[in-house]
Amino acid sequence: MIIGEERPFTGLILFKSITVFVLNYLILLGIMLLMVFFNDPAGYSQYLADNLFMLFFTAGCLFLLCWIVYLYYFFDKRNFLTEMKNIWLVFCILDVSIIVCSLCGSYISVYARPAAMLALLTLFLVGYRDAIFLNVVFSVAMFVLDVFVDYQTYVATGMTNEMFSAFMISFIGGMFAVFVGNSAKTRGHVLGTGFVISIPTAVIILLLKVTDYNNLDGWNLLQSAGFGLGGSVFSAILALAFLPVFEGLFSVLTVFRLRELTSPDAKLLKRLKAEAAGTFNHSMTVAQLVESCASALGENVELARAAAYYHDVGKLRQPDFFTENQTDHNLHDELTPELSADIIRSHTKDGYDLITAYRLPRFFAEVALEHHGTMPIKYFYAKALRMSDGEINIENYSYQGPKPKSKIAAIVMIADACEAATRSLTDRTPEKVEKAVRSIIQERMDLEQFSRCEITMSELNVIKETMVSALTGLYHHRIKYPDVRFTRGGVEDKGGKADG
Repeated sequence: MIIGEERPFTGLILFKSITVFVLNYLILLGIMLLMVFFNDPAGYSQYLADNLFMLFFTAGCLFLLCWIVYLYYFFDKRNFLTEMKNIWLVFCILDVSIIVCSLCGSYISVYARPAAMLALLTLFLVGYRDAIFLNVVFSVAMFVLDVFVDYQTYVATGMTNEMFSAFMISFIGGMFAVFVGNSAKTRGHVLGTGFVISIPTAVIILLLKVTDYNNLDGWNLLQSAGFGLGGSVFSAILALAFLPVFEGLFSVLTVFRLRELTSPDAKLLKRLKAEAAGTFNHSMTVAQLVESCASALGENVELARAAAYYHDVGKLRQPDFFTENQTDHNLHDELTPELSADIIRSHTKDGYDLITAYRLPRFFAEVALEHHGTMPIKYFYAKALRMSDGEINIENYSYQGPKPKSKIAAIVMIADACEAATRSLTDRTPEKVEKAVRSIIQERMDLEQFSRCEITMSELNVIKETMVSALTGLYHHRIKYPDVRFTRGGVEDKGGKADG
């Protein structure tokens, strides 16, 4: 999953993106020559000389395939091309998949190829639609390369069962991998995907072998099916092995990485729980609210929840100055309103710096920096007004921004304020909660806090309704239980009431 801010597609970006595509096309040509070498190291030079026309034909086909990939992103996901690392990621997945499949085909069996590896890697690292599209491109590219590498056999006997089955296994196996793997949430589920895609792989092998009844060999059939099973499972194993490498090299967040970052063992969360327990509990509650809203809007739920977990980590710098971490004594009673406001608003920048220092995703840092936008810190502004006879510059009592640039940051902004406001209410009936949530959203709209993110009035209304429902359930009315105490001597009824 690639996260990026919308950037204008300028002429310079067009030139840079095309240049990167050309470079990667040249790398593909190098891989093509490498495949020929793997297939016949001794006759490598002679083979190229004898099949020079086919060499140019294959190079032309690969160029057209690369151009199709570029046009797909240019017309369908142009923002993808504004980050050159995205292009490198796609081609690195393609290059690695071609090399691994070629080696397995040359030294083991064409049926043992981990043909679904590309589909799985693209699914988790780039996206669902991209995985479907690039699986088609990969299948065609592998077929063209197979024909070129073994062109003499192709001329002599036509398309062999191995060539045809390799194409079908890549295409159908990859598609099954995308459809089945899309619901995978753990690495164990991905491994299970490998066993699922072995079913259509075995069917393809069986059909091709059975139709060639003149040369039907039971042992050969069993061996080919075994290779097909191994290749399918190997696809999942290799995808799991390469995922952390691509995650690190290209700063990509997968569902697995997000779950690791939100586990109780995550370093920064452990520190937050130990040093600022109140903030930790607040962040967990906000994360529940954000998750509900993100799901209602069709946003990435895992990413939204993870960002909410880390939105307030900047409070670790001075945790005792924040209400949720205080007991009876309020340190702000000893400070001027301006100094108090400066301490409070600094937690957004401190969060950004802390998340960056821990080498966590940049998106988390941006949400931490943006989740208060440029909102005024009303408590200390009002306190300063009471203590001063003149006018007060409200900018000295406001967060420094920037305003939210993503819908998830906007959701975190709303959830953060709503959770705190609802917690302070004595009457938490649905009507009171709805009034508080509506007021918070309206205030941020009036102060143009959502001007930088593409969020609509309809989506804000969905957030309001979802937030009210979630907060009402979270802070539901609790019944009063009789103040009865059970002891060894019997039951003591004090006649009063005890909170449940």
